[in-house]
Amino acid sequence: MSSFSITEPSSRQKWAAGTLVILYAVITLLPLFWILATGFKTPADAISYPPKILFEPSLEGYVNLFTTRTRVTPEQLEALPPPETWYEAIVRNRDMVIAGPSRYGERFLNSLIIGFGSTFLSIFLGTLAAYAFSRFRVPLKDDLLFFILSTRMMPPIAVAIPIFLMFRTLGLSDTHLGMILLYTAVNISLAVWLLKGFIDEIPREYEEAALIDGYTRFQAFYKVVLPQAATGIASTAIFCLIFAWNEYAFAVLLTSGTAQTAPPFIPTIIGVGGQDWPAVAAGATLFLVPVMVFTILLRKHLLRGITFGAVRK
Repeated sequence: MSSFSITEPSSRQKWAAGTLVILYAVITLLPLFWILATGFKTPADAISYPPKILFEPSLEGYVNLFTTRTRVTPEQLEALPPPETWYEAIVRNRDMVIAGPSRYGERFLNSLIIGFGSTFLSIFLGTLAAYAFSRFRVPLKDDLLFFILSTRMMPPIAVAIPIFLMFRTLGLSDTHLGMILLYTAVNISLAVWLLKGFIDEIPREYEEAALIDGYTRFQAFYKVVLPQAATGIASTAIFCLIFAWNEYAFAVLLTSGTAQTAPPFIPTIIGVGGQDWPAVAAGATLFLVPVMVFTILLRKHLLRGITFGAVRK
């Protein structure tokens, strides 16, 4: 008589589930692979129809992303000395010369400063607020938590004009500080709600034992609660960074030069005769790297789960 388990899936169910997972992964990753491939195409291959799957790789998109170019006449081109670098040769093949570096590097650096700066502040303030809501008796706690969460419900465009006027009055328009404070204000509601749930799962007995051993409240928080909440902090940090990294509406309205981030800048990359799609794809590909690296570095905390042990009462 063969044994049958209602919890262990059959081989056919495993095969069907694996097929669905692989199919979903392919459909999800296909646009990313297409963007990556477009970054290595020439402008002609990028807009060809039918689309080219097999093509000769070119770094023209990355060269156009990091440089500004100007067209010259054939006579002027012949009068120039031979190109000294490989990227100059690529530009000369299009009857152009390099006029200088582009602003993509500056915009990318702005994204790093504003994105990671606002994420750090959101996690720092959100952890303290979440710990207070979780451990102390706060008057009107539920009302305050709902008010904090309600700031996340409205679309950014609904408050864009008041924020624009406020930033202009305070001199925060087109500044790194202004964008960091704004993204922190938007992200802190998410941080408080997520981190409060994680801290609620940490038994109070751990802190009480630390206090009996002579720890102060801050020492118990720093040495007991924070290590236990590492998984929640890592997850929350990734969500906060993704918002700050991809935010477009506020970046368009409140920045124009000094503090402009990469999302508003990438669509403005114009090539000869229209949009330079290889350069746009190259910029989008490089823009994905920091978030991917940040997520990979925190994967240990994300995959580990929360294991606090058991406390008998």
